[in-house]
Amino acid sequence: MNTAQELRGSAAIVGVGTFGNGESPGFTDMELLARSAHAAVSDAGLRMSDIDGLCTASAGASMWTMPVVEYLGLNPKYIDGTMIGGASFIAHLLPAMQALRSGQCSAVLVCYGSAQRTSAVGRREIGQLRRIVDPQPYEHPYEPMLPPSAYALAASRHMHEFGTTREQMADVAVAARAWAGLNPEAFMRDRLTREEVLSSRMVSDPLSIRDCCLVTDGGGAYVLVSAARAKTLPKTPIYVLGNATAVWHRQISSMHDLTVTPAKQSGATAFTMAGMKPGDIDVLELYDAFTINTILFLEDLGFCPKGEGGRFVENGNIAPGGKLPVNTNGGGLSCTHPGMYGIFALIEAVRQLRGEGDERQINGARTALAHGNGVTLSSQSTAILGTEETL
Repeated sequence: MNTAQELRGSAAIVGVGTFGNGESPGFTDMELLARSAHAAVSDAGLRMSDIDGLCTASAGASMWTMPVVEYLGLNPKYIDGTMIGGASFIAHLLPAMQALRSGQCSAVLVCYGSAQRTSAVGRREIGQLRRIVDPQPYEHPYEPMLPPSAYALAASRHMHEFGTTREQMADVAVAARAWAGLNPEAFMRDRLTREEVLSSRMVSDPLSIRDCCLVTDGGGAYVLVSAARAKTLPKTPIYVLGNATAVWHRQISSMHDLTVTPAKQSGATAFTMAGMKPGDIDVLELYDAFTINTILFLEDLGFCPKGEGGRFVENGNIAPGGKLPVNTNGGGLSCTHPGMYGIFALIEAVRQLRGEGDERQINGARTALAHGNGVTLSSQSTAILGTEETL
C-alpha cells in the first residue's frame, strides 16, 4: 500500500487545454468538454487512443462518465466520476496517481465542460435536478438564493468576528480583474475599481454583483502520466507534490464554524505530503467563487493567521506587483466560471510553472498551489505542484 508521501512526485501533468471560455453559443457541455480534452491530449503529445484513464464530473448528469467515454471513443481501464462540486477536478488527482502507480492505467484524462452561460434551459434543468437528487432539508424549504446567500452568510460572520470590511473584499475583486487584464483569455478585462465594486448591485448582503463569480461557458482538461513517462513527452512535466481533499458538511447551515473551512484540513495534509509549507509556494490559484473565498482560503491554507485575511488582501497585496500572486489568470471573478472552476485553477498553475503566462507570468515560479472549492464551502481540495527542481 502506497502512502501519500510515497506518491509525492510520482505523477506529472503533461498536457492542458481549454476551449470556449466566455460565451460559446451553440456548443453543448459535451462539445466544450471534448474540444478541451482533445486540446489537452494534443498538448501532451499523445493521441486519444493513448488515454486509458478518465476522470470527469457534471452538475447536470449523475452518470456523466459513460456518455463522455462514448463521445470520446475511449475504453478506459480506470474511471472516476466522483462529483463533489468545483473541487472535483483537483480531488481527482490523488486517486489517479494511485491508479498510475499500481499499473491500472498509463495516461489519465481529467476533463470538464459546461455551457452554463448560453444554455438557459440547461441552467433551469440543473436547478430542478439538484432539488430532487441533492435535497437540503434544513434550507430548501425556505427557498434561499443559493449559492450567493450561503457565501454571504460566511462573509457576514467573518465581518462580525474579525472586522473584515466590504472594502477589503472589494480589493479581492479588483486584484482579480487586474490579473485578468493581463490575460487575453479572460472574459472580463476592463479596469475595475474598489468604488465600482462597492457601488454595484447588491446580490445578497454584503455581496454585490462584483463580489460574485462570472457565469460563463467553457471547457478545461489536463493529462496525468507517471513521472517516468512524463520525461519522454514534449512538454515540461509539472509534478504533483501534494494533494488532499476534505469534506465537513453539505449545507452551509451545518457548518460548524462559518469562518473555518475544510481547506484547513486539505491544505495541511497536502503540505505534509509535499514536505512543504506556505512560505515555499510561489503562486496561488484559489477558487474565488465569491470574494470572501479568497480571504477564507488564504487563512485556512496558512498564508496568514485566521482573521487577518481581510488585511492581507488590502491595497493590491495579491494583485500584479503585490506581495503574493493570487489567481493570476483572473480567477472565477474575472476570467471564467462555467459552473465549476476548479480545473481552471489547476490549468493556470501548470501554465505558470511551465512559464507560459506571458504578461502575467511570475518569474522564476517553481511551486504552485491550486485549490478547489465545492458547493457552499462544502468540499475542499488542495494540490501542490512543482517543477523538476522541486523533486
